[in-house]
Amino acid sequence: MRKCLIFLLALCAWLMPMETVLAAEADGVPTISAQSAIVIEASTGRVVYEKDADAQRSPASMTKIMTCLLALNLLGRHQNIMISQNAYQTEDCPLEFSAGDLFTADELLRGMMLVSDNGAAVALAETASGSVAKFVDKMNDEAKALGMTDTHFANPNGLTNAAHYSTARDMAKLARHAMTRKDFRDIVSIEKAPIRWELPRNKVKMVENSNELLGHYDGMTGIKTGWTQDAGGCLAASARRNGLELIAIVMKAPDPKVRFDDARKLLDYGFAQTRLKKGIQRDRLRKSVWVKGAKQATVAVHPATDVNYPIIKGEDPKRYTVTYDLPKVLEAPVAAGTPVGKIILRYDGKSVGSVDLLAEQAEQGFSVGSAFVSVFGWLLPRL
Repeated sequence: MRKCLIFLLALCAWLMPMETVLAAEADGVPTISAQSAIVIEASTGRVVYEKDADAQRSPASMTKIMTCLLALNLLGRHQNIMISQNAYQTEDCPLEFSAGDLFTADELLRGMMLVSDNGAAVALAETASGSVAKFVDKMNDEAKALGMTDTHFANPNGLTNAAHYSTARDMAKLARHAMTRKDFRDIVSIEKAPIRWELPRNKVKMVENSNELLGHYDGMTGIKTGWTQDAGGCLAASARRNGLELIAIVMKAPDPKVRFDDARKLLDYGFAQTRLKKGIQRDRLRKSVWVKGAKQATVAVHPATDVNYPIIKGEDPKRYTVTYDLPKVLEAPVAAGTPVGKIILRYDGKSVGSVDLLAEQAEQGFSVGSAFVSVFGWLLPRL
């Protein structure tokens, strides 16, 4: 009798976690192995699901999202890049190049993002900023500008370093920003491509994207894998269905295979739980901001995209409100497309997302109106 009781207690202890998992799955909440994760709606950044999303962890090669963004800003796509000895000696270079090999930036960017070549990241950083250290400074400046408050980069490729860390929430901010750029999206959506050398001439290597969800998950649009022993399995994955785009971040999955399984579950959950309700059309909203030191007294601003409301299952769209976060006065010059403020989306009064407000061009110069703004701007009302 005693042995029977012990057996039953052991059986119950073994079944209880399984019952918990089955209950969670039945409720639709994903059960994942990764230690940190988040799913956001891409146009507003609204969080649909999160798990320990603010824990600082190694982002591994998801780091290359930032490297790619900065390289696109700082380098011409057809600019030649020579592989330095430092880049050649970097750990884990699937392109198998040699010191002195020559690529265009475009080819090296695709090689870096598709097969996660660490030396390619070093070569791009050296050419873009003169040294890896100066490039890393730019990475951290950009992270700060994007509101990545729990992130610090120490290298351009994500190799293990105690001073190199981020969070699932911060990586979602980075991925969301990156996916607003067509040139970035074009790279990370490629499933398979030839990488061509400039020197040696006619050398070509066919590579396949390490993101196994591309071509195998409905609507997959990117973005970047990551793996080291310290970081575990990492993945930034984006997918679009019926006008709704989601971004899922997975950090510290137990192995490279599980990160894809986790991302599938997260995206499935996001699509099942979320829909978009039409809000403000981009071309129907124009606001103005005073500007000083310019050829005009005001500059127009408009949303970067249509402002739609992510509705999570059970929510009432009528409980959404919109507010504007804009400076009262800008200083010229203002380049066209510069983010100068945000439309803040609130649900039940709580901020849940935002859309950038972009300025039109305001050239530096003189006008009577702008001179008035320079002197009396503090007295002027917000427009």
